[in-house]
Amino acid sequence: MSTVDKLIKEVQKLPEPLAKEVLDFIEFIEFKHGLRDQEIRELQLTQEPAMRHVWDNAEDEIWNDM
Repeated sequence: MSTVDKLIKEVQKLPEPLAKEVLDFIEFIEFKHGLRDQEIRELQLTQEPAMRHVWDNAEDEIWNDM
């Protein structure tokens, strides 16, 4: 049985609040090792074309220096 299979088996036994703690810890490990940063950056790049009209407008230029 692989480590992933063992993790799944153990997490399935936990009540929902504890399973959420495990998920939070996994996300922390991903962030700590730079794995989460890449996903966030990819999401930002995906959102950028759709949000450009919101971010780049004359009315909000004053906020660019904040």
